[in-house]
Amino acid sequence: MIEAPYPDLDEFLEAFGLAGSRLSDIDASEGAAGNLSVYLGWEIDPRQKFPLEQAIELPMVVPELAGRSFLVTGSGRRLRDIIRDPGANLGVVRVEAGGQTSTLYTSPRCLFTRLTSEFNSHLAVHYDQVRRSGTNFHAIIHAQPPYLTFLSHIPRYRDAEYLNRRLLRWQPELIVNLPEGIGLVPFLVPGSAELMEATLNALHVYRVILWAKHGVMARSDLSVTRLPTGSNMPKLPPATSI
Repeated sequence: MIEAPYPDLDEFLEAFGLAGSRLSDIDASEGAAGNLSVYLGWEIDPRQKFPLEQAIELPMVVPELAGRSFLVTGSGRRLRDIIRDPGANLGVVRVEAGGQTSTLYTSPRCLFTRLTSEFNSHLAVHYDQVRRSGTNFHAIIHAQPPYLTFLSHIPRYRDAEYLNRRLLRWQPELIVNLPEGIGLVPFLVPGSAELMEATLNALHVYRVILWAKHGVMARSDLSVTRLPTGSNMPKLPPATSI
């Protein structure tokens, strides 16, 4: 949960930039791999930064989220570019009454034609966590860290118990950060309804899951980066005008 006064949109643009840069630094978002989204459970007006509007159908019906918004990466965009030009790489989705449709707000600098193809998994997990916990904030990161992704290509590591036992041997402090371990989802077609359902179920138990042969998904109801927000955030180089 985030308490009032709520962070403004600029703070989340900065957080997305920091997260995208960090994922790029550790080679977890090669090319256009990876995507980010946050659920904002309070009223925001994105039009100063994202003035263009279009109606889009949501991948699932989320009536309880009417009037609420998501900040989401666009399909095919590089996470490392967010910090330089958030308007080119991000959009804001505002859920309309009934929860079946939404308005997508974008910038004149927008360089994508649709949101990430895995927005269905993002939306399903956000919706589930909001209904289960009542949180007004939820963040999701999908990335492709090379070592974990490589391990998931090896058949014996596609067993959650086997994987976690080995990870704890190699990195024992993992038990402090992720005492429940890392969940495992078998390979399913990216963007599919089957992957969405499996991801939703796995993130009931785990905060980080490994998509076999694909990458990881992590969720948090605290922050995008675990860094402080507002005036305590690290200063960034000037971004290109949105």
